[in-house]
Amino acid sequence: MEIKTDSYSVYYDTATSSINCKGSLRLSGMDEYAPIVELLNEVADSQPPMITLDLRELEFLNSSGISMLSKFVIKVRQKKTIKIVVQGSQGIPWQGKSLKNLQRLMPSLILELE
Repeated sequence: MEIKTDSYSVYYDTATSSINCKGSLRLSGMDEYAPIVELLNEVADSQPPMITLDLRELEFLNSSGISMLSKFVIKVRQKKTIKIVVQGSQGIPWQGKSLKNLQRLMPSLILELE
C-alpha cells in the first residue's frame, strides 16, 4: 500500500509490517489526511504482532498530522496485541518533543530516536 505525492509518501511494507513516511505532511485538516488514516487503520485492523512506524525521513508534520498519529497510536493501544516501534530522527526539530508525547498515549510504545 502506498500513497505518494510531490511532497510526501506513505508506504506500508507488509513483509516487515513497517509504515514509512517521507517528505513533508502539510495537509489542511483531517479530510485531507483521510487516505493516510485509511492506510493506518488497515494496518492496525490486520493486527500484525509488531508495527514499525518509520518517520526518520519525515521532515515536517503539522498539528493535524500529529493528531492523526496520536489517534493511530490510541487505536493500536486498544488492540492490546500489537507492539509498536516508532523510529525518528533527533536532527528533525518537531520529532523529539512530539514523538515523546506518543509514549504518554501508549507507555509500551518503543521510541527509537537516532
